[in-house]
Amino acid sequence: MAEGTKYHISINVDTAYLTDQSDPAADRYVFSYTINIANTGTVAAQLISRHWIITDAENVVQEVKGLGVVGEQPLLQPGESFEYTSGTALATPVGTMHGTYQMVAEDGNKFDAEIPPFTLAMPRVLH
Repeated sequence: MAEGTKYHISINVDTAYLTDQSDPAADRYVFSYTINIANTGTVAAQLISRHWIITDAENVVQEVKGLGVVGEQPLLQPGESFEYTSGTALATPVGTMHGTYQMVAEDGNKFDAEIPPFTLAMPRVLH
């Protein structure tokens, strides 16, 4: 069996601009993101930590590292998924996020699950 199928995590992201928490006059743009993490491999795996790279429109980069997500370190059996919502604030109305989740499979193998880049954008800013 190919290692790629044994250890495989699929990640889907949905974003929203939070008007009520944002203050464009003060260069504060707040976004939420809902992430669905699905174990599409054949071995159970636990999300141990995260590493985010958040870039605003001025190319200012924030790196965020920490244990788990929203205070949890979910263990995903093959076919299971975990969904959570979190947020971030930018100094510009547009930005991007990407990163990795550090995973440990039940057989002890450690691997990274890539979080593909996604855009954070205030409505009507991008065409």
